[in-house]
Amino acid sequence: MPHIDIELERLKTKLLEMWDLVEYQLQSGREAMLKADVELAKQIIKRDRKVNQFDVKIDRMCENFFALFTPVAVDLRLVLAVLKINTNLERIGDTAEGIARFVKKLEAPVEPQLLEMTKVLPMYEEALAMLDDCRLAFKNNDPVMAKALIKRDKVLNKIYRKSDAVATKYMAQHPERISEALAILSIIKKLERVGDQVTNIAEEIIFYREAKVVKHRGDKKKKKSSGKNGNNNNNNNEG
Repeated sequence: MPHIDIELERLKTKLLEMWDLVEYQLQSGREAMLKADVELAKQIIKRDRKVNQFDVKIDRMCENFFALFTPVAVDLRLVLAVLKINTNLERIGDTAEGIARFVKKLEAPVEPQLLEMTKVLPMYEEALAMLDDCRLAFKNNDPVMAKALIKRDKVLNKIYRKSDAVATKYMAQHPERISEALAILSIIKKLERVGDQVTNIAEEIIFYREAKVVKHRGDKKKKKSSGKNGNNNNNNNEG
């Protein structure tokens, strides 16, 4: 195997090791939330240092790769994708740490009605499933799977959009549980960010495999649509 291919495999292996750790951090956050496990929350916060160490190590490996080789085409896209995926994984690690800090504020396991009303558990499960499937898409070089992940982010966004109204209603009914409801609301906001970060990673997989930039494509479609509507309105006014 050529030296460049060996180094690329080392890079991918190191990134997948980091991915495993970040996924474990996020899963542990779910367990800590359900049990109001302060000790587990502390462990998550402490382990974030290891995530940061991976982040620095992978950045340096990418820099060394550019220094040693002059990658082109798919090899260049892979290293650029690894750099950006690394950044997003580090942010998901930060998100897991943030969730753990909110768990530390819980005095008891979350009240079942609050869990049900906010849909925080289905949201958490989908965020974990998206992260796991994204790892498979990267490992298997599967842009089709990556494209499907981008659409799945809508599930998290839907729960997030409703969360303020749901939490406000719950707090009005249970004023003695306001701090608990606020903690869950904050965790929901963190999970919404995980969806965005997984989407960013999926976009990098598509870029790496297909040389297509899909970032902001949805925004362009919205602008086109609003532009057409504006033209139609103008035509109607003229008539």
